[in-house]
Amino acid sequence: MNDDSSKALGLADEAALAPMGNAIPPQLAAEIEAARSYRARSKAANTVRAYDSDWRQFEEWCWTRDLEPMPAMPEAVATYLASLAQAGRADSTIGRHLAAIAWHHRQAGQVAPQHRDPRDVIADTLAGIRREQRARPTRKKSAILAADLSRMIAAAEGQSPRAIRDRAVMALGLAAALRRSELVALQLADLELVREGLKLTIRHSKTDQEGEGQVIAVPSGKVLKPGARLNEWLSVRGGGAGPLFFRTDAQGLMTKEPMSDRSVARMIQRYAEKVGIDPAAVGAHSLRSGFLTEAAKAGASLPKMQEVSRQKKVEVLLGYVRDAAVFDSHAGESFL
Repeated sequence: MNDDSSKALGLADEAALAPMGNAIPPQLAAEIEAARSYRARSKAANTVRAYDSDWRQFEEWCWTRDLEPMPAMPEAVATYLASLAQAGRADSTIGRHLAAIAWHHRQAGQVAPQHRDPRDVIADTLAGIRREQRARPTRKKSAILAADLSRMIAAAEGQSPRAIRDRAVMALGLAAALRRSELVALQLADLELVREGLKLTIRHSKTDQEGEGQVIAVPSGKVLKPGARLNEWLSVRGGGAGPLFFRTDAQGLMTKEPMSDRSVARMIQRYAEKVGIDPAAVGAHSLRSGFLTEAAKAGASLPKMQEVSRQKKVEVLLGYVRDAAVFDSHAGESFL
């Protein structure tokens, strides 16, 4: 949560609970602060960061058009969503922008625009965007299989900190079927080296918004060797607390800041292009898809796949199993 939102929330709390004409007693003030702190933690840190970024974009859009972002008119919000659609943003991203606008209004003690929209211009605009995007053909990112990733890892040549880090990120990303947000959120404390390989604690994820945490086992490996790649990186990184994977600056030097999820996507595309894979066809999610595709081809059970991927819906995993077996016992195998 940004400072403005925090201040607005604190003032709203005090105004609602202040005794008539009297100052707030210290005990009540402390309890108000505790309540505000709990509400600030109601959203995962990654969600709050995304909401703050989305809100800043909405503010900038409003200011360049002489519109007031707070409180925003429903018609302005609907037009903003349409502008995102025209810019090619996915409907899921557009929906998140709307959620961010509503969230920031609530934190400031304002009613969200969609709740001040008697003509449903926001809801109708969003429905139209989703209908159009469903009718539009989409191209899913391709899975990167172990053999291709092995070539990509080999393309990260040399012993520079960046090359060593990139090899570890790629190997671990596939071996643990991680989403890119999960990769960059890993802390050194989330890693436990064991005789068989390593254990990763995923503290927050798309399917674990409450932050209960999930532990993933990653074997040392014989092909991608995630254990060895990670140990090599740790010898460069050092043992200080903080992000597992550091960002590099423009000169290629390591900082103490975490990598961004976008930098992971760009890294995957860069190494894919080096080995002759169309960079537009792959992304960071291709590592996660690669694990599930390889596991399905190897005949892994759905529960074992689910242990690593942490998917709530088995139907998603069944899709990978069907794709992996699409040519098995084909009806035309005997005569084509």
